[in-house]
Amino acid sequence: MQSIILQSARATGVSLVLLLGGCSGLIDKHVEWEVVEPESYPVLTAIGYAPVAQQMGQTENDRSLMAMKASKLDAYRELAEQVYGQRLNGSQSVANMVMQDSQLKASVEGVIRGARVIKSYPVGEDTYATELELDMRKVYDIYLTTAKPKRIRDVTYY
Repeated sequence: MQSIILQSARATGVSLVLLLGGCSGLIDKHVEWEVVEPESYPVLTAIGYAPVAQQMGQTENDRSLMAMKASKLDAYRELAEQVYGQRLNGSQSVANMVMQDSQLKASVEGVIRGARVIKSYPVGEDTYATELELDMRKVYDIYLTTAKPKRIRDVTYY
């Protein structure tokens, strides 16, 4: 009977040591964070173009306004290409060592915040152009207000 009690006490002691050892990872700590700022901020520019005559509109003024808007969207697309890159999908088919078909599709996707229209103007008689500028310092400031990026500055264990 005494050996059963002794074995039970040993098992309880071993279990207690293992349990307390497993809790050693639950140490209280305080983590200090800091924001890391880039060393330089580039300024990106883009120009978008759109034809006036091909726009949908009843009058020449309507078509000009639509061309202005379309050229602005084209400039935003170009900025997105610079920031995010372009996705390319290509395929080719060959039969008897002769190229039968070749296709290449390009797309871009992204969100551009903080761009500024420099100017919008006619080019020639039938084209509109819009120049955009994207100051990466402004983009970084917008990013800080929304994402709150951080890195660990210091960790204090108690």
